[in-house]
Amino acid sequence: MSNQSTVTEFLLLGFSDVRELQILHFVVFLVLYLAALMGNLLIISAVVLDRRLHTPMYFFLVNLAMLDLGSISSTVPNSMGNSLLDSRSISYPACVAQVFLFVLFTSTDIALLTIMAYDRHVAICHPLHYERVMNRRACVHMATGTWIAGIVYSALHTGNTFMLLFCQSNVINQFFCEIPQLLKLACSDSYLSELGIIGFSVVLGLNCFVFIIVSYVQIFRTVLRIPSEQGRHKAFSTCLPHLAVVSLLLFTAVFAYLKPISSSASNLDLAVGVLYAVVPPMLNPVIYSLRNQEIKAALKKLMGWRLISKI
Repeated sequence: MSNQSTVTEFLLLGFSDVRELQILHFVVFLVLYLAALMGNLLIISAVVLDRRLHTPMYFFLVNLAMLDLGSISSTVPNSMGNSLLDSRSISYPACVAQVFLFVLFTSTDIALLTIMAYDRHVAICHPLHYERVMNRRACVHMATGTWIAGIVYSALHTGNTFMLLFCQSNVINQFFCEIPQLLKLACSDSYLSELGIIGFSVVLGLNCFVFIIVSYVQIFRTVLRIPSEQGRHKAFSTCLPHLAVVSLLLFTAVFAYLKPISSSASNLDLAVGVLYAVVPPMLNPVIYSLRNQEIKAALKKLMGWRLISKI
């Protein structure tokens, strides 16, 4: 059987067929998208311009912000355009690109969050060795490794998915091209592909999750032994936001990708898709800026510079 697909375009799931609700969807997604762009760009600008934030933790935070920008930009603008133009179509090459980019940014995001847990573990549990272990060269190598691993991981999954033959239907029950929904449309035998995706994702996701949990168990044990209440508060203020981000991204992504493909209705898939594709990139800057005094101080300083430059 040829690997060439007979499908030239896919039809994405719309949020509504009512024109007024389509416009409402466009406006809501536009607000969320602009909030994510502004929040992540402010985080990047604050860290780059404030020399006090040139530390490993904020270096990884800048990488996380760039990943969030890429992740939300790979899905939301196309969905907004479809709602505004009353269209549901996405071309085959655009769908391939969307799958590759979204999996790339999401998988790299999870890997980076795992490294950030290790960074917090070393900083809190082994503070005397922190500068030696998390030196600049090591941080660059870690960040580069996550990007390379994300590219390889995404290429494997994208190639594995689009080697299948799509000839029965071209309707995707999601507002963006998603691998589990694409597997539903394959008329060739997709069981091996599906099992490979699930198995590979389970191994990687479980490893990251276990590593993060173990790191935070040791972190919390160390923090509870800190005599100073201010010291405990500072340690928790840098750890709890990271743990919240990890939990939101991992649990929603695991539900979407590791559940049996035909087990849920399209409305539930749509809601879960919004939860892990739209919400985390928008909430990450809010969580980190609200719970981190250094970020808030840098943002106030940044906004002060802007106000002064306008005078």
